[in-house]
Amino acid sequence: MKAVIFDWAGTMVDYGCFAPLAVFLQVFQKRGIALAIDEAREPMGMLKRDHIRALCQMERVAALWQEKFGRAPDEKDVDELYADFEPLLMATLHDYATPVPGALELVARLRERGLKIGSTTGYTREMMNVVAASAKRQGYEPDALVTPSEVSAGRPYPWMCYQNALLLGVYPMSELVKVGDTTSDMQEGRNAGMWTVGVLKGGSELGLSQQEVADMPAEELQARLANAAARLKAAGAHYVIEEIGRLDEVLDKIERRQAAGEHP
Repeated sequence: MKAVIFDWAGTMVDYGCFAPLAVFLQVFQKRGIALAIDEAREPMGMLKRDHIRALCQMERVAALWQEKFGRAPDEKDVDELYADFEPLLMATLHDYATPVPGALELVARLRERGLKIGSTTGYTREMMNVVAASAKRQGYEPDALVTPSEVSAGRPYPWMCYQNALLLGVYPMSELVKVGDTTSDMQEGRNAGMWTVGVLKGGSELGLSQQEVADMPAEELQARLANAAARLKAAGAHYVIEEIGRLDEVLDKIERRQAAGEHP
């Protein structure tokens, strides 16, 4: 392994990936459209404008829009929803940059292994300027950060991963690992030709706070973890781990597979 490219919210910071969730619900509710939480989370990890577009294209949401406005949502609606979304999100992002448990210790161990640390996101550069500054004050600063603002398209396209490789000076892509908490992270990593690892606890697919994880009956929690893991694997994850701090174990497995001549 030469480098690990992490997602941000739900993977390394913002346990449960809650920063954008309430804002998505709010901007649609303003128009009389009540999103379900699972619907709002489904496209998580995408560029936020693309996320809003994906929500508008959901069959149930489009039907509600048709019923209320007499037509399907169009690009003008996407623009107007995003115009409401961005300032609301920007006002709260600094509160959602706390590293998840085990993240800082993991990064220290990875650096001891000689690995470089890259990152991709569904946030724009302007948004990440807020998140990255707050995370840095709390001890997390990757070697490279690429947002959809710097490339032609965000996830699931591989361009942000390629740009990370360029900035970090590492190749081939088969010697990099992509780590994230959403299906679009998994697709991004696989499309870039990388080993790809999904994270459950703290991630958007599980969608639970630390307190909810702690309080949930074990049987229910395990069922939810299994469902989230299945979605990540279906999207292309080579491995799924419960917590970010267990990535080391997966890296050891990947290196053994590489030594045997395997590629992602």
